[in-house]
Amino acid sequence: MRWLGLLLALIAAGAQAQVHATDDRGTEVVLANPAQRIVSLAPSTTELLFAAGAGRQVVGVSAFSDHPAAARALPRIGDSSHLDMERILSLHPDLVVGWASGNRAADIARLRRLGLPVFLTEPKRLDRIPLLIEKLGRLAGTEPQAQHSAAAFRSGLRALREDYSGRPRLTVFFQIWSRPLLTLTSRQIVSDVLNLCGGENVFAHLPGIAPQVGREDVVRADPDVIVISEPHAIAAADLARWRRMRVLRAVRENHIYVVRPGLITQPGPRILAGARAVCADLESARSASRQ
Repeated sequence: MRWLGLLLALIAAGAQAQVHATDDRGTEVVLANPAQRIVSLAPSTTELLFAAGAGRQVVGVSAFSDHPAAARALPRIGDSSHLDMERILSLHPDLVVGWASGNRAADIARLRRLGLPVFLTEPKRLDRIPLLIEKLGRLAGTEPQAQHSAAAFRSGLRALREDYSGRPRLTVFFQIWSRPLLTLTSRQIVSDVLNLCGGENVFAHLPGIAPQVGREDVVRADPDVIVISEPHAIAAADLARWRRMRVLRAVRENHIYVVRPGLITQPGPRILAGARAVCADLESARSASRQ
């Protein structure tokens, strides 16, 4: 009977060690033990992992993973257009975390064929970010810190909702690239940020995530506000281009704003800072209109 008790104890210990979480594509990721060697395939997933307290377990990150500062020293495994599979395998990861719409489906499929567990993120609403932090904390065995980070995010989000609920609605054109002119639809989290701030994405209804539009389409939509989220030098050049288009209400009323891409288009923890900036810009436009 002693051996039976020992066997049951071992089975119980194994069950306790096993961790699992369902990703944003509905795939359940099951690990025999909390992940100790994690590879991140996108800057946003790198931020999510560090927020979940799993920074010490991250052994490789994608290009442009520059936040937090500790991520800059980690080995690079490629970018969204090309993942270095040999480099990833050489890091011996027991978990890979990717961005569903930011990483190529073929690359994700190949990683899974190679036997690597892949957890995909694709938060389309701000409420999903703290849930992802908690799930990653569960997979990494860092739940206390993950819960703390998730609670802080929820608190900040609640404060923004209280501050900006009931504000007069403004129509917004959100630009992520100038040549070709690209925007974002309701399938990307930026639309939820705009809604939080009392804004309506004029191209939310378009198919896809980041469709191309023409400047004539923007003229037809005639938004109250234009928000540009591009690298600084490109944004500065495009500001001058838009300001020549006096036919637009946003131009005539000087309601054109710039927000750093890393703060707003990447669905990670820092998006709250981006949301605060966008909400403040929209409030500035409202105040100017009341004068």
